[in-house]
Formats: sequence, structure tokens, C-alpha cells
Amino acid sequence: MSYFLAELIGTFLLILLGDGVVAGVVLKKSKAENAGWVVITIGWGLAVMVGAYAVGHYSGAYLNPALTIAFAVAGKLAWAKVLPMIVAQLIGAFLGAVVVWLHYLPHWKETSDPEAKLAIFATGPAIRSPFANLLSEVIGTFVLVLALLAFGAKGVVMANGLSTFVTAWLIVAIGMSLGGTTGYAINPARDLGPRLAHAVLPIAGKGSSDWGYAWIPIVGPILGGIIAAYFYLGFFH
Repeated sequence: MSYFLAELIGTFLLILLGDGVVAGVVLKKSKAENAGWVVITIGWGLAVMVGAYAVGHYSGAYLNPALTIAFAVAGKLAWAKVLPMIVAQLIGAFLGAVVVWLHYLPHWKETSDPEAKLAIFATGPAIRSPFANLLSEVIGTFVLVLALLAFGAKGVVMANGLSTFVTAWLIVAIGMSLGGTTGYAINPARDLGPRLAHAVLPIAGKGSSDWGYAWIPIVGPILGGIIAAYFYLGFFH
């Protein structure tokens, strides 16, 4: 399997299970309705684990443009692979979101809140404040990237660098501790791909895709990842 296809499939699995757990919690008449934030954070952690274990031995399972760029900055990934990987991640994220829509097809018309429907596909702020929201995404992604780089630097076993059980719990920890402000995209593909799907799919009763906010979960994670890479190079390398 090529690294392009691996990143596409891994990100597809990540979004199918990650957006899927949100759909189960927020859509009406789902058996998981109102299961809460803890279920969502654990579900996202397990989604990362499944995607990473599935394709880590083919591509390293970056599954995240911010992580991909950061590892290239840190000298852990060839720059020639960065753009193809990001394209694959975006395609996989879009397709994963489409399948979530199909899986919960009867539930969209049963749910009246358009903001809840958007929340299945894309992140949004608890309190809308562009600088604070951007800072939250920078900090969350900084923790993600620095932790992954540091784990590898100190010899912690990280299968293919990323695809391990500990990575899943890192995602859970970030979600529980730092995710309450913006929904912790910490991954531009995780937000942009599904937001595009929300925009084009015939979702019953959907509202705006909130493109005015969409730059924050793109720029914030990329900045946070780059800062973490340079911090790693300065203090850990």
C-alpha cells in the first residue's frame, strides 16, 4: 500500500469513528443520545488508535496536516511527502464524514438543531472569540506534537512513531483537559474535510457551515505544531 492510500484510509477511519461518536451523542433517537463529553473524548481517542494501527506500518499514520508539517519541520519526515499526505488526509476526512451521514441517515430529520448537526462534522467555539479560540487550538496542538516527539526522543515505544495505545490516551487527555473551549480540532483535515462534506451533502435541516470560523481550526493547529517542533528541536533534540 502506498503512503498516500494509507493516509487516506487511516484518516477515513479516524473521521468515521470520531464524527460517528459525536453523531451518536447529539442526534435525536440515537441510542447514545446525551451520552456526554466523556464518551466523545474517549471515542475520538479510540478513533485515532484504530486509524493509526490500521495504516501505521505503511505511512507512519500521521492522519493530520499539522502533525505532518510539524514532523517535517523537526526532520522526522521528508518534505516531499508532506503535500501528498495532506491531500490524502483531506480526501479521507471528507469520505469519512460522508459515511457518517449515510450511517445516521434517518436521524437527521429527527434532529431540529442545525448547530448540533454542524457539530458532528466540524468544531466550533463554546464562546466565540477569535484570538482565544485560535490560542486554544495552538495550545492543544502544541501539546499533541510535543508529546509525540518527546515520547519518541526518550525511547518510549511508539510503533512507527505514532500508532500506539498511548497516542489514543494522549488524544483523550487533550480532549478532556483542553477541548472544552473549541472542541479541539487539533487537526486541520479533521475539521476542513467534514466541514466541506456538511456544505455539499443534502443533510435534512442543516444550517450554515460557519465558514467564518473555519480558518481557526486550520491555522491554529498548524501554528501549534510548528511551535512544538521548534521547541522540541531546542530543548529535546
